[in-house]
Amino acid sequence: MKISCEQASHICNKSQYKEAGFWEILRLRLHILTCKACASFTKKNTALTSLCERAGLNTLSEADKESMKKDLEQRF
Repeated sequence: MKISCEQASHICNKSQYKEAGFWEILRLRLHILTCKACASFTKKNTALTSLCERAGLNTLSEADKESMKKDLEQRF
């Protein structure tokens, strides 16, 4: 089944967070065989993910985000 470039980028992003299923990844790989723009995007996205993982970046927990949000709302 053919997918659009928009769908391909969505699957690529899901794949970055290990949320893409087997069939989605397969459809993405088939798409990038014929689409140079999506192949380039996927390559760059994969490199960015690798760099972030090696850098050991961490994100805030949901509780920390909520606490920050409340703090900012009180200040402004």
